[in-house]
This record gives sequence, C-alpha cells and structure tokens, in this order.
Amino acid sequence: MAHTKEEKLAAFGRLLDIMDDLREKCPWDRKQTFDSLRQNTIEETYELATAISRHDMNEISKELGDVLLHVVFYAKMGSETGEFDIADVCNRLCDKLIFRHPHVYGEAAAQNAEEVSHLWEQVKLKEKGGNKTVLGGIPDSLPSLVKAYRIQDKVANVGFDWEKKEDVWAKVKEEIAEFEAELETPPQPSPQGEGEQKHNQKMDAEFGDLLFAMINAARLYKIRPDNALEHTNLKFIRRFNYIEARAKEQGRELKDMTLAEMDALWDEAKANEQLSINN
Repeated sequence: MAHTKEEKLAAFGRLLDIMDDLREKCPWDRKQTFDSLRQNTIEETYELATAISRHDMNEISKELGDVLLHVVFYAKMGSETGEFDIADVCNRLCDKLIFRHPHVYGEAAAQNAEEVSHLWEQVKLKEKGGNKTVLGGIPDSLPSLVKAYRIQDKVANVGFDWEKKEDVWAKVKEEIAEFEAELETPPQPSPQGEGEQKHNQKMDAEFGDLLFAMINAARLYKIRPDNALEHTNLKFIRRFNYIEARAKEQGRELKDMTLAEMDALWDEAKANEQLSINN
C-alpha cells in the first residue's frame, strides 16, 4: 500500500506521540534504560533478520516496526537528558548519507555498486569522527561469521584481495591440509595435560583459518555466507522435522530407529521437496 509523504510524516508523528505517552504513563516503559533495552534490541534485530531470510513481507513489516520502536525509544531517553533527540538522530543520519554519497551529492563518479564500495571506504577514512583505520568501523560484537565477511570486504575495497577469484581455492585447500595434518598429529604427552590443551588450541586455530578462507571464497563468488548457512539451517530443520513426523506416524521414537532408517526418511523428504519444486 502506497502512502503519500504527508501520510508517512503523520504516521511517524503519531509514533512519537505514543512514545511520549508510554514513557510518561506506563510503569514498564518509564523504568527502561539504555542498558535494559540493549538485549531486547539485539533480539528484535535477529527477529527481523529471520523474517528477511524467509522473505515474509508481512512479518518483515511487523519486525521493522519493532526495531523502529527501539530507535524512537532510545531517542526519547536521549531527549530526557538533553543529550540528543529524534531530530538529532535523523539529521546526523542525513548528513552522513550526503557525505558518504559524493557521487550523488557531489562531484565524485561511480558507475556501479563495486565502485561505490571502493569510494565509501575512502570517504569513511576522511569523515570527521569516522573510522581512523580501514577496519576501525567493524563492531566487536558482530557475529563471527558476519565479522569475517566484513573484514575481508573492507580490506578488498582498498586493494588487499586476490588478483583472480579462482586463486582463493588454493588457499582453501591449503587450510584443509593444515587442519587435517593437525588432526593426525597426536598431542604431546604431559603430566598436567598441557599437551592435549595445546593440541586442541591448534586444531581450533586451524579450523578457524579454514572457515575464514571459505568465507573469503563465498565473498569472491558474491555469496553471503551468513545467508547461505541460514538457508541450509532452515532446510535441515525442515527435513529433520519431516523425519520426526514420519516416525510418529509409524508409532516409533527416533532413538529406536537405525541411522539407515532415518537416512531413508531424509531421502524421502528431499524427494518430496524436489517434487514440490518441479510442480
């Protein structure tokens, strides 16, 4: 449903009025602080991400509202201390967007998304109060998978990247070999168990290197590894739920089934999915 600009502004104004009322009249809302809302904000963001991964537009609209509520809530609390309000939030965002888009609001040129990405990294380094280093803007609390992708993407934008994307596979194979070698190396015996601990640390490090290389490969082939993994997670859940449901139909418990029997149901689930796609 399309709304006019006036209708959109009126809806946002209504939200601000409601937030004022809640902060004044609701005991729970009045009690909240930046710290108390932080975890809820994280959860709401993940719920939005889930809706996006499922391409559920109705749910996306709902979850966007929940995230927007938190933005307005924080801004309201900022206004109560006189440090900032929603106008400051919007104006700072507008100023940043204009500054970071010199190809739209200035004289710079960028013909495609890749050129824009390269331009952004240069602009961010020049931005007052912005990133002082190439990797300075990456939040510490980002999930590791997303953080690895952002690290690689940022350094690639300043030229630290493979000359040809196919070259990354040699690195992936190298990391696989190093991890396998560590697996096959027995820990050094020691009375205090330090050898086992060091062995586990080395395996952890080598596996991290392998994951980092695989994420790099995904980036080079225009794949978002977090999205790809989530699609696989959902696919696995769907198929395993099918196994569980079919077992119940047969009056059986999963723990009493053999692996071969569960594999057969897994293949049945895959075949049903393929049939649904073809139809």
